[in-house]
Amino acid sequence: MRCLRDPTRGGLATTLNELAGRSRAGIEIDETAVPVSEAVRAACELLGLDPLYVANEGKLVAIVAPEAAEAALVALCSHEHGRQAVVIGQVTDTHPARVVLRTALGAGAWWTC
Repeated sequence: MRCLRDPTRGGLATTLNELAGRSRAGIEIDETAVPVSEAVRAACELLGLDPLYVANEGKLVAIVAPEAAEAALVALCSHEHGRQAVVIGQVTDTHPARVVLRTALGAGAWWTC
């Protein structure tokens, strides 16, 4: 799977669930790698929201070939609007059509389509 998506509506979790469901591929995400600012984290905690489901205006989800990941990251980080770009996970055949979130405790939480 290779694509670019805008997670403005539904946030990262919804975007990844849509991609996994349509492609029938599995997606594994490392929760500690997902950049969430302290201000957003605090606001979500106060309001009882999950920051992974909050709209992300001006963000990009890029799924690239594993061998292209480093070059894509370098290219994104070289642009003023992409300086915070990071790799947060990978596509896998292990669990088709599902998104797995590896938490800070190492446990797996399933997001299902």
